[in-house]
Amino acid sequence: MKKKENEEPFDLKKEILSYVFMLVGVVITVLVLNEFFIVNARIPSASMENTIMTGEQIFGNRLAYTFGMPDRFDIIIFRYPDDETDLYIKRVIGMPGETVEIRDGKVYIDGSETPLDDSFCAETPTGSYGPFYVPDGHFFVMGDNRNHSNDSRFWVNKYVSTDQILGKAFFRYWPVTRMGKLE
Repeated sequence: MKKKENEEPFDLKKEILSYVFMLVGVVITVLVLNEFFIVNARIPSASMENTIMTGEQIFGNRLAYTFGMPDRFDIIIFRYPDDETDLYIKRVIGMPGETVEIRDGKVYIDGSETPLDDSFCAETPTGSYGPFYVPDGHFFVMGDNRNHSNDSRFWVNKYVSTDQILGKAFFRYWPVTRMGKLE
C-alpha cells in the first residue's frame, strides 16, 4: 500500500492530546449547563407520585423564573428550607400573600368555599392543617402524594423563598420508557 504524499505520519501524542481537549471541553460544557441552565435531580421518595415516580431523574430549567414568579401548580426544585443542603421537588400550592387551609384533605385558598383541583394527587388526601399565611416572596408547596409527602405542612420553616428556588421541573429523562416533558 502506497502512502499519500500529503498525509502526516501518525502521532500518538497529538492523538492523546486531541482526546484530552475534547474531554475537557465536554466537562466544561456540562458544568456550565448544570450551573447556569439546568438542575439535574433524582427523585428519592414517593412524595410526587404518580406525577414523578421514585427513582426517576429529571431536569429543571434554572432560567424559568428569571423574569417572573412560579405559577400555582408549577413543579419546582428548591433548597429545603429546614436544611438548604438538601434539594426537594414539590408543587406550588400557595402564592405570596395568600392564606392556605387544608380541610379533610382539600386545599382552600383565602377562605374560598371551592377547593383547589387536586386531580393530580395519587390518592384521596386526608387531614386538616392550617391556616397558613404565605409571606411575600414565599410559596407554600405540597407533594402530589399528599398522604406520603414531607412538605410545607410539616416543616419548621413552612415556606419556600424565591431565592431557594433553583428551577422549574420540565423534563424526565430516566427511565427511558417514561422520558418526556413534565406537565
